[in-house]
Amino acid sequence: MNDQQRRRPAKPHRRPRKDPVRFLAFEALRAVDERDAYANLVLPPLLKKARANDDFDNRDAALATELVYGTLRRQGTYDAIVAACIDRPLREVDPPVLDVIDMGVHQLLGTRIPTHAAVSASVELARVVLGEGRAKFVNAVLRKVSADDLDGWVARVAPSYEEDPEDHLAVVHSHPRWVVSALWDALGGGRAGIEDLLEADNERPEVTLVARPGRSTTDELLTALGDGNGLPGRWSPYAVRMAEGGEPGALTAVQEGRAGVQDEGSQLVAAALANAPVEGSDNRWLDGCAGPGGKAALLAALAAERGAALLAAEKQPHRARLVERALAGNPGPYQVITADGTRPPWRPGSFDRVLMDVPCSGLGALRRRPEARWRRRKEDLENFAPLQRALLREALKAVRVGGVVGYATCSPHLAETRVVVDDVLKGRGGQPVEAEWVDARPLMPGVPALGDGPDVQLWPHLHGTDAMYLALLRRTA
Repeated sequence: MNDQQRRRPAKPHRRPRKDPVRFLAFEALRAVDERDAYANLVLPPLLKKARANDDFDNRDAALATELVYGTLRRQGTYDAIVAACIDRPLREVDPPVLDVIDMGVHQLLGTRIPTHAAVSASVELARVVLGEGRAKFVNAVLRKVSADDLDGWVARVAPSYEEDPEDHLAVVHSHPRWVVSALWDALGGGRAGIEDLLEADNERPEVTLVARPGRSTTDELLTALGDGNGLPGRWSPYAVRMAEGGEPGALTAVQEGRAGVQDEGSQLVAAALANAPVEGSDNRWLDGCAGPGGKAALLAALAAERGAALLAAEKQPHRARLVERALAGNPGPYQVITADGTRPPWRPGSFDRVLMDVPCSGLGALRRRPEARWRRRKEDLENFAPLQRALLREALKAVRVGGVVGYATCSPHLAETRVVVDDVLKGRGGQPVEAEWVDARPLMPGVPALGDGPDVQLWPHLHGTDAMYLALLRRTA
């Protein structure tokens, strides 16, 4: 070694560069994990803040959104792949490290990002948020993952369908095994139907708008969206589907509360209750679990067209405020109160129509809240069961003889749907209720595959909606 070589200064240590898109996605994933937050609530304010920076554009926002939702949807599959690439139990990997790895795996196996870019960007993120030592671990794992594609990895880590059908579907389609089992029971049928449903759960849902009757129209929304940016709803006369990447909050009708964002299945449930035949008067309607207000706003608009009044009750004060915001400006009479539907302040027999959209597991909205599939446990259903039955009993007491109750839930799980209704009608766990089924299928005209009735179960793979359930009951005594 000569003198010149000895005097050459050491190469300076390069500081890791912060990639704003991946850093934002990591922040969102950590909030979901650490605070039990929902991505659809965490991500928008993060994106809004980032957009204030001129360097963060719509393409960046789209990539950040894909990284968050794609990682959450496919977490079960990715974790199984990562477990095959490390020499320790997956539970021993720190959650922030696993978030960076899973996000890297999604880039490798679930997007068109080139392999070298996916690995290098993930390692760079690890240097920023985890440190150099853990970044080396991330690099080693992702290089192993990059040796095969998604189909190849799934063939290696998933048991065969013949060996264990439910576990095979759980790994391939990234759902907990108990959720696969519950959805399969509710759906019935063979392999094709359940695979179609699980695949639909992993697809990005459309943004659907509702034109609230008497306040907006679908034509107004379609015109505001412009050619090619909006389509009429498939089933609801009030629905407009937005093109991917559209911003509903930019529409004047949405800003003014004359329209809103509402899944088409939710619209169908509210409209079916509003159109169910009742005997006698039709002046007072109740939404007994009104938060956050989507169905209440549509019901209020429909009630106003007939000169009826809506009472919207919500137990949680912060959700009651959301209901007030959703109903603001409605032309007809309405009232929003903070009240517990199991201990109601209203007198029995006070209403002609009652909607009781009960708290549930949310298994019907896994497209929109993919983290819910990992957060829910089978035993959670036992906690919901008494509340669901109590709310339905009180709803049937609240409606007058000849009036109609709609029992709704965003879950297809049999323990939250028909079992609840059967138990209440037959008096299991309480006094039997004098009520009869109303066939809900004719009240959703044009909607196919509604089953044998009289209740209705909507499905993402059959109807393009959340898996909403509706039972209509008429009080007879």
